[in-house]
Amino acid sequence: MPVCTELETMDHIVDKRQGLLIPFGDMYFIIISIASDYGRHGGHKPCYTTGLLICRKITVISYNKQYAKVCILRRAVKSSNHHIGPGNDTHISGFLLLGLSNKPELQHLLFGLFLSMYVITVFGNLLIILAVSSDSHLHTPMYFFLANLSFVDICVTSTIIPKMLVNIQTHSKVITYTGCISQICFSLLFAGWEDFLLAVMAYDRFVAICHPLHYTVIMNPWLCGLLALLSWIMSALNSLIQSLMVLTLSFCSEVEIPHFFCEIHQMIQLACSDNFLNDTVMYVSVVVLACGPLSGILYSYSKIISSIYRISSAQGKYKAFSTCASHLSVVSLFYCTVLGVYLSSAVTQSSHGRTVASVMYTVVTPMLNPFIYSLRNKDIKEALIRFFRRATIAR
Repeated sequence: MPVCTELETMDHIVDKRQGLLIPFGDMYFIIISIASDYGRHGGHKPCYTTGLLICRKITVISYNKQYAKVCILRRAVKSSNHHIGPGNDTHISGFLLLGLSNKPELQHLLFGLFLSMYVITVFGNLLIILAVSSDSHLHTPMYFFLANLSFVDICVTSTIIPKMLVNIQTHSKVITYTGCISQICFSLLFAGWEDFLLAVMAYDRFVAICHPLHYTVIMNPWLCGLLALLSWIMSALNSLIQSLMVLTLSFCSEVEIPHFFCEIHQMIQLACSDNFLNDTVMYVSVVVLACGPLSGILYSYSKIISSIYRISSAQGKYKAFSTCASHLSVVSLFYCTVLGVYLSSAVTQSSHGRTVASVMYTVVTPMLNPFIYSLRNKDIKEALIRFFRRATIAR
C-alpha cells in the first residue's frame, strides 16, 4: 500500500473542487482523485502553501481501482513557509501492520492457520501447567520452571497473534500507537523472560546431573523462586528501558511496518529522528540478554556432557541424558530460530524474509514446546493421564 507523504496545498484542493475535506475530531479525512500513473506507482509532490492550511501528516489508508486515494491528516497548522519537507510527528496516532501477505486470496488461509496454531499453543501449555500444579509428583524444581516456561509461551503468543487475527478478520492493518508500544513492551518482556528461564533450567539440569547428592539442598524452593523472580526482573527492566526509549522517537509519514507485529527493530528504522542511541541500546541488550544466558547454557551442558561421559554403564548414560534431552531440544529450537531471523535479515536485508522467519520463534516454538516435553517425558504423560482420570471420575 503506497504512502502519501506530501500533498499539494489543501486550499488548492478545496477551491478547485478536486477533492473533499472532511474534519472529524482532531483528524481530517481527505479524498483526492489522483491520476492513474500516480495512484499506481506512488510518488511524492512538494507541499506548497500560501499561508493557509498545510498538510503535515498524511497516510494512505485505502485506494480503489480508479486510483482515488483516501488519506488521513492530523490537524493542519498555519504556516507562512513556502515549502515544507516531509513532516514528522512524535504523537502519531497509529501504524499499519503489513502482515505476511497482501494477497486477498491468502487471508482466509492465514487466519485459519494462525488461529489453529494459537489454540494449540494455549491449550498445550495450559495442559502442562495443569499437570504440574495438580500432581504432587511434579512439584520439583525442573517442573516448576517448566510451568513458568509454559506460562511465558502463552503470553508471548497472546501478545501478538490475537491482534493479527483481528486485523485479518476485519480487513484492517491499523494498530494504534499505544497498542504498538504495548506490543513492543510485552513481546520484549516475555521473550527475555523465556531466554533467562532456559538458562535457569540448564543450571537446574547441571546441578541434578553433576551434583545429584546435593540437588535438593542447592535447588531449594527459596532459590527456585528467587531465580524465577530475577529472570522476570531482568527482562522487565530491559523491556521498560527499550519501550521508554521508543517513546522518545519521532515518526515521519512512513508508518507502514513490514511485519505482522510491532517489532522494535522495525520501529526504530521507521523513526525520522536520531535513532543512534536506540540502536546502541538494542544491540547491547541483544548481546547481554542473548549471549549471557546462552553462555550459561553452553557452560552447563559442557559440564553435563563431561559428567555423562564419565558414567561407566550405557543405561546410566542414557538415563542421565534423557533428563535433559527435552530441554536441550527446546533450547536448540529457540536459539536456532532467533539467530536464523537476525542472520537472515543481516545477509539478505529482506523485511519479508525476516517476517516469515519471525513466525518460527513467536508462534511455532511456543506451539512445539508442549509436544517436546509431553512426548519425551514419561512423568508428564503419567501426570496428564492421572489428571484426566480424576476429571472423568469427578463427573
